[in-house]
Amino acid sequence: MKTVPGPTGHVVVVGAGLAGLSCALHLLGAGRSVVVVERESGPGGRAGRAETGGYLLDTGPTVLTMPHLADEAFAAVGDSLAARVELLPLDPAYRAVFADSSRLDVHTDGEAMEAEVRSFAGAAEAAGYRRLRTWLERLYRAQMRRFIDTNFDSPFQLLHPDLARLAALGGFGRLDRKIGSFLSDERLRRVFSFQSLYAGVPPARALAAYAVIAYMDTVAGVWFPRGGMHALPAAMAASAEQAGARFHWSSEVTRLEHAGGRVRAVHLAQGVRIACDAVVLTPDLPVVHRLLGRVPLRPVRLRHSPSAVVLHAGTDRTWPDLAHHTISFGGAWERTFDELTRTGTLMSDPSLLITRPTTHDPALAPPGRHLHYVLAPCPNTDTGPSATAWQTLGPRYRDCLAAELERRGLHGFTDSIEHEVLVTPADWAAQGHGAGSPFSVSHTFAQTGPFRPRNLVRHLDNVVLAGCGTTPGVGVPTVLISGKLAAARITGVPSAARTTGTRPAPPTAAAAPQPAPPAPTPPPAGPSQEGPRRHEQP
Repeated sequence: MKTVPGPTGHVVVVGAGLAGLSCALHLLGAGRSVVVVERESGPGGRAGRAETGGYLLDTGPTVLTMPHLADEAFAAVGDSLAARVELLPLDPAYRAVFADSSRLDVHTDGEAMEAEVRSFAGAAEAAGYRRLRTWLERLYRAQMRRFIDTNFDSPFQLLHPDLARLAALGGFGRLDRKIGSFLSDERLRRVFSFQSLYAGVPPARALAAYAVIAYMDTVAGVWFPRGGMHALPAAMAASAEQAGARFHWSSEVTRLEHAGGRVRAVHLAQGVRIACDAVVLTPDLPVVHRLLGRVPLRPVRLRHSPSAVVLHAGTDRTWPDLAHHTISFGGAWERTFDELTRTGTLMSDPSLLITRPTTHDPALAPPGRHLHYVLAPCPNTDTGPSATAWQTLGPRYRDCLAAELERRGLHGFTDSIEHEVLVTPADWAAQGHGAGSPFSVSHTFAQTGPFRPRNLVRHLDNVVLAGCGTTPGVGVPTVLISGKLAAARITGVPSAARTTGTRPAPPTAAAAPQPAPPAPTPPPAGPSQEGPRRHEQP
C-alpha cells in the first residue's frame, strides 16, 4: 500500500462529515495531531441537522446499516459507539407498499422474513428467498475485505482468488437477472434490487456484485440512532475532541499552500493559516478539484448518480400504515430508471422513500406532532433540469409529490403540514455537489474499485481524499470506510479493528449518557423555512 512519504505528525482534515470524522478518529488512534476544519457551525456534512418550528431534521441519510464500522472509528481512540449513541434496531427494516396495494414488511431475521415471503407470495418464493439470503451472505464475504475495505494502488490488485470467488457467485452478471434467478415475483425482485439506485446504476445495467448493498439493508440489519442520524456525527466529533482533535467551525478553506510537491499549510477565510504535514480533503470532488487547482485527467468524463428531491414535512398527524421506513413503489419500473438516468425527465410514476423518524423518537418534533421525510429520486443536473430550472420547478414538483402521497393513502397530507423544508438539485448544487447530486459519482464499472477516483493525489505527495467521491464509494458504511482508508494512507498501518467477512454482532444500547451534541446546524445552502407551510427557494 502506498503511503504519504515524509513527516505525518500534524494532519489537517477538511470537512467534519462522516468520512472526515472517521478519518480523524483513526488518525488520533495512531498518535497523530489532528485539526478538523468545517465550513458549517457543527459536524455532520451531508448528515447534518436543521431546525424549523421545533422540528429537528436530518438533512442527509436516514438509513443506518453496518454500525460496527462506526464502532471501529470510536475504538481507535479507546471509545465505543455504544457509550455514545443509543441505537434502536428497526423491525421491519422497511415496509414495501406496491401499486396494487399489497405490502411486505422486510425483516432482517431470516426466519421472520421467510415466513413473511411465504405469506406474501407462496412457498416457492420463500424457498427462493432462503437461497437468495445465502447467496447475499457469500457475496458479502467475497467482497468486503478485498474489494470494499481496501486501498487500491493498481487494477492488478483485483487479481486475487476472491475475484474468482466473486465471478463464481455470478457477481459480474446483471443484478436484475441474478435476483430473478432466485425470485420470480416482480414485487420481491424490486425489494432486493432497488438498492442499486444508491450506486447510481439501474438494476438492469448494474453488476450483480452491487447486491452487497441489499445484504447491508436486508440481512445485516437497519438501525436508528436516538436523536436522529445526526446523533452519529455529533458523537464522533465529541469523541474526537475528547481524544485531542481541535475543531475550527464556520471556517471555509480558501486555498492550500504548497511547495516542493507538498501542502505546507491550509488557509481559512478568516485569515488563519494552519501548518500541516499532511491534509485530508473530504468535500465533494468539484470542491476538492478547486482547492487543488486542477481536475485529474480521465479517459472518460465522470458520470454522476441521479439526484433527489427531499420534502421534510412537520405535520399535525400521521398515518398508521407507515413504518419507520416505507418504500412506496409506483407501477412503473424500467421506465422509471430510464427517466432518471437516460431521458432526464421526472419520474412519471415515482417510487418514494418515506421516513418517519418520530416513530422511534417523538422528541424530534413538538409534542403531538410528527416528522416525515419524503425522498423522490430525480435526474441530476447533467441529465435533467438545470439547477436554475429547479428554482421554479421545485415548488410545482413539491405540490405533485404531496398530491401523489394523498393518492397513495396519506389522506390529508397537504393540510397536515405545519412546517416544511424542500431540498432540490439546486440546493445540492449550491452546496458544491457535482451535477446537483448528493450521491456523487455513480458506480459504473469504470468508476468502481481501482477505477474510481483514487484517494491519493498524484502531484501532491501529502494530500489524501476521503468521502463518497473516492474509494470505496457512496453510502454511510462505505464513507466510514473511506475515512479509515484515508487514515491508513497517512499512518501506513490499517486500524487494528479490521472489518471481517462475517456478519457483525448487533450493537448494544448506550451504556452511558450521551454527551450533549453540538447545537443544530442549518443545511449548508438549502432553504430554511419558518412558519406554517412557508416555502423558500435558495
